[in-house]
This record gives sequence, structure tokens and C-alpha cells, in this order.
Amino acid sequence: MPIEKIILVEDEEFLRKNLAHYLRSRRIDVAAVETIEEAQSYLARDNFDLMFLDLRLPDGDGTEFLKELNLRPTKPLIVIMSGFGSVESAVECMRCGAFDYLIKPFSNDQIEVALKKAEKFTQILKVNQYFSLNEDQESQNELLGKSRPVDQLRQLIRKIAQTQATVLIQGESGTGKELVARALHRLSPRSSAPFIKVNCAALPENLIESELFGHEKGAFTGALNKREGRFELAHSGTILLDEISEISLGMQAKLLRVLQEREFERVGGSRTIKIDVRVIATTNRKLEESVERKEFRQDLFFRLNVVPIHVAPLRERTEDILFLAEKFAQRFIRKHGVSIRGFKPDAEQILRAHKWPGNVRELQNIIERAVILCEPDQYLELEHLNLDLIPIKPGASPVLAMDRAAAISDSNQPFVTLYEIEKQHILAALEQCQQNRTQAAKLLDINIRTLRNKLNEYKTPLTEDQSPTASSQLSNGESSEDFHTEREILDGKSA
Repeated sequence: MPIEKIILVEDEEFLRKNLAHYLRSRRIDVAAVETIEEAQSYLARDNFDLMFLDLRLPDGDGTEFLKELNLRPTKPLIVIMSGFGSVESAVECMRCGAFDYLIKPFSNDQIEVALKKAEKFTQILKVNQYFSLNEDQESQNELLGKSRPVDQLRQLIRKIAQTQATVLIQGESGTGKELVARALHRLSPRSSAPFIKVNCAALPENLIESELFGHEKGAFTGALNKREGRFELAHSGTILLDEISEISLGMQAKLLRVLQEREFERVGGSRTIKIDVRVIATTNRKLEESVERKEFRQDLFFRLNVVPIHVAPLRERTEDILFLAEKFAQRFIRKHGVSIRGFKPDAEQILRAHKWPGNVRELQNIIERAVILCEPDQYLELEHLNLDLIPIKPGASPVLAMDRAAAISDSNQPFVTLYEIEKQHILAALEQCQQNRTQAAKLLDINIRTLRNKLNEYKTPLTEDQSPTASSQLSNGESSEDFHTEREILDGKSA
């Protein structure tokens, strides 16, 4: 993080002019004053990154001024200068909040060391503030899975991570694109430097430039102080541009310059800031199609697509579904302090059958809800997963409602009407209850009269071996009235 503005408080004219000249030669703005009163006047009008402060001044003691500065909500880092240095004085100044302590006379090399320390400290401070305001609630950043696509993805990550190449990660929502980006950073030579994420889709159009590149004080209404952008915070590290396809064409042009030149200006500023960052971008769209529709710049796409990575959707790696479900269950058992015994076979079956349009994120949310709803020391069942079931045809195993279109498409069947779906669902419920209509009505959450009317509407013939006897119906808990009504239906009479 560059030091841009310094206030120098020194009453000795020769030292003040020489030090100010050296700092200005490094393209730093310097306000050189000789009294505490003048320094207070400057601090009231502007913010400074660093202050060089003499201990003995004409209108006061530097140590007392240091204590006053530390009571301010915003204050510069303070380097004390003294011609009468001692261990006791240095300890007192550090205790009062000084950043560094220089004994006169000092060389330009010592000033240079102090500046570099201040730059590094400022970046660490700003990055920590960013993470404290944008703390990621998900502490598990491991890329989970044992399928072949995941193994190939891990190998690709290990190979790419050691390079400095820009990476474009494409995949559907919820597949774990951010986890891939974090793995690239964690395995790279930049792993000890910041990893800064920018959600391009969540930032308003009028704020995204300020968020990315920062702004100067007074650049626009509400810009009360200078603010560093995400690119500055990521200096020497990695920046993740999440959902890059959502930014406007105007912003794309400005981003292109940063990728090409590795430099930019803050909003409202004229100082060119150079950065050293690795750029990783993600998108859930096919950027090639966006380029064809003139929604995304082709030159920016080429700059981003140096190393492309595709993250496979969960439906293409079904062997990971139960593995992930068990991992998520273990995680949420620890998180919520509950205990479950595992998954029932029918729950596992329905997890495998689901197409997971929301991918891993959807699976994670469903498992968390199931763990919360499950009774202590019990198995996770269908009711805990809360996934709607609709059968494809009578006698077939139920499948998820949202998977019906895919099932029909796969089998080249015509689209099924709502009437047929309802009929199939009722008949499947009867079959599951061994033709006991009282239990089937409870399973369907309808009353027995509604079920009788539906059966009469369908006029479904049952073969002799499917028709229950009166004794078996009664033994299953169905009333004699129910049994006779069903016989009437079978005979073709009105109920």
C-alpha cells in the first residue's frame, strides 16, 4: 500500500527542507510545517498516511502531541525524530502509539526503511479491516469429491497454481468455482499474500469502479475520506473477480487496462498506482456466447481466458453425491451440536436420483436442513430431505418432480398431462399401501371420500389377484364401508 501523503513537523529549517525534498523526489505529497499548531491545521483539512514528528517543538512537546493524535478516529502512522534519543524516550513514545523512532542525524536509507515498513504495515491493516467487514462464514474451503472429474480438476489446479497466469473458471452456479480459486491461491507462491474477492454481480453499477480501484476524498458525494480499492488491497496477492460477466461494457474497458498495464488511477485521482496481482475470474455463463451477442468485450475475454478451467456440475459426477452428503452431515453435526446415525436407504436413493440444478450448494443446504430436522440419534429420512416426489408411471419407483422433464426427455416420451401425473401418483400410493385406501388417503394427505371419488373417476380395473379380500382389508385397518365401496367401484357402480 503506497504512502502518498506525509506531514513533516520539524522546526529545524535545514533538516525540514532536505527531508521534504527527498520525500517529494519519491512522488509523495509533503506538508512541511515547524509547529504543532500548523500541523493541527493541516490535519483538520486532510488525512495523511504518515507523519514525521520532532519531539522538541517551539509550541509544545512532541510526546504530548503524540498522545493527542492517538485519540483521533483517523490518524497517520507516526515516526518520531529526536536529536536526544534514549532508550527511555523511545519506550515512552512507542507506548504512546509511535510507529517508529529515528535518532538524528539519520540517512536517506533509514528513511527508506521506515517508509517500506509503513507501506507494508498499512496494507496489512487495510486487508485485516476488509476481512473483518467481509468475513466468510464458510470456514471449510476444501475441494471435496472422489470422482474422476474432481481428481482431474485437482491435478489441473496443482499445475496451474505455480504459474502467474490469469485464470478463467467457468461452471454452473453452486459447483464450487470459488473453492477452485482459493485452492489456486493457497497452492501458489502468493499464498502468504492477500486473497481478495470481488462479487461483481452484487455491486451496484455506480459503485463498482470505486470498489475495484478506490477513490480520493471528495471524488463524489459521500466520499469523505480516501479509500483504497480491492486491487490495491490485493497487491502482491490474488484478486478473484466473481461473476465477471455481470459488469458493464464501460467497466470492462477500464478492467482491460488494468490487466494489460497493471496500473490504474483512483476515482477522482490523477496518481497512477502500479500493482502486482494475479487475476482469477469466474462466471456461470458461456462467455463465448456473450462475446457473440456483443455483451462482453472480445479483447477482455482473451485477456481473461489465458488458462480456462471448467468445473463439472454435480449431475455429471454422481459418485460424489453420497460422499459429499456424508461430509456435509458430519460438518453440520459439529456445527449444530446434534447427533444422527446416518442415512436411510430410501434417502440415499433419492439423493442419487436428484439432478441437483443448484449443484453442491443445493446439496449442502438440504443436508444442513435435514440434520436440523432429524430427531437425535435417528436416521435421516425422506421427510427430512423435504424433496417433492412424483412417480413417472404406475409401479415405477418415485422420482423427484424437478427431474421429470429430464426423465421424459431421456426416454423420448411425450409430455405427461397434470391429470395423468395425479392419477399415477394416487395409484402409486395405493400400491405402496397394499391397496389399503385408508392408509393411502393418509399418505396423500386427503380424505377417504376424495380418494374414492378419484378412483371412481379413473375406473381402474384391478385383476383378481390384485383385489384384496374383505378379511385382508379389514385386517389392514380399513372399514367395511370402505371395502364395499371399492367393490362397487370395481364392479363399475357409482360410489
